[in-house]
Amino acid sequence: MRRDVRLGLGANLGQFTLLVIVNAFVGAMVGLERTILPAIAEQEFHLAARAAVLSFIVAFGVSKAFTNYLAGRLSDAIGRKRVLLVGWAIAIPVPFLLMWAPAWRWVIFANVLLGISQGLTWSTTVIMKIDLAGPARRGFAMGLNEFAGYGAVAVSALATGYVASAYGLRPEPFYLGVGYVVLGLALSCTVRDTHAHAHKEASDHPDRGIGLSQWALFLRTSFTDPSLSSISQAGLVNNLNDGMAWGLFPVFYAAAKLSLEQIAWLAAIYPAVWGVGQLFTGALSDRLGRKWLIASGMWIQALSIALLAASTSFAPFLCGAGLLGLGTAMVYPTLLAAIGDVAHPSWRASAVGVYRLWRDLGYAVGALLAGLVADLVGVGAAIWLVAVITGVSGGIVAIRMSETLRSAAR
Repeated sequence: MRRDVRLGLGANLGQFTLLVIVNAFVGAMVGLERTILPAIAEQEFHLAARAAVLSFIVAFGVSKAFTNYLAGRLSDAIGRKRVLLVGWAIAIPVPFLLMWAPAWRWVIFANVLLGISQGLTWSTTVIMKIDLAGPARRGFAMGLNEFAGYGAVAVSALATGYVASAYGLRPEPFYLGVGYVVLGLALSCTVRDTHAHAHKEASDHPDRGIGLSQWALFLRTSFTDPSLSSISQAGLVNNLNDGMAWGLFPVFYAAAKLSLEQIAWLAAIYPAVWGVGQLFTGALSDRLGRKWLIASGMWIQALSIALLAASTSFAPFLCGAGLLGLGTAMVYPTLLAAIGDVAHPSWRASAVGVYRLWRDLGYAVGALLAGLVADLVGVGAAIWLVAVITGVSGGIVAIRMSETLRSAAR
């Protein structure tokens, strides 16, 4: 281990800032699809069933979820930077496939590649920032990471909506994706690996270095540890409602006679509030703790989804989308910080991978559930169901999870 390795944001400001910028380009790749892909499914490929329209989210969620798990293991085994570069390389064909796909199955394939790329790149930037930050300001570090990623989702979603309204649904909006890949890959080549920082923190916490097999670690993070399993289910439900929002909200807004520009604003305001809010909520969790910020954030999400389901015009839609962003901002960086609190540095990357496996399976579960319910009883009913599930998830956190901030200080 290098002797000059130091933990903390101040000691690693240059590398940390570079990773924040890299993650902005990672998020921008997802933003390419947030506004216009449901419209492409209906208008260009004539897909009527909601479950079929949302199939691209299922493909994205499943591939990203399992790649998250692999990314955590690979990051521990071969180093963080190599995983990051492979992730960007896999993203190279994605914008071209979305531009020129002759059939919907090509769009599905593009989303499989996008999910794999996101699993490798986003997971790795999270792990590297946790490594650099150390325990003292972990929540703030995760807030900055997720702010960059989801702020870029918002900007990209808004930009593609405006480009599509001016030039058409394809290919022009996806030209942006080519630039994202080129810049993200180029910047990632300059990143330094952070594996030594994890080893440094591990040496400071020898009493928590429990030897775990991969299966034991999976069971502990998923089911047996009350805090880790509460975090994992909350992450799954959070992305369940995000998957529903991604696939059904544009359709729901269009049914309310909103224009493509208005839909673009609504698709952008949710991740924008989510992104900016995390600058404050991540740091707030370092002061107030993780548990109640997560539980109350889930309940705010549930209320906001219910408001959206009950609305029929742009102004209440805007309020609901902003409130959903606020609730998600309270939850998202705090869940990651809590994982970092509980998991020992020697197996933390793998634990993050297991958590992100469950979290991003939520995209697939949400898209399938929302699509099937929407086809059976209507889009509004699907949105109401997701609101109820999100509220119940907050209750599980309140009952089962312990406060994890104290464990980080031990």
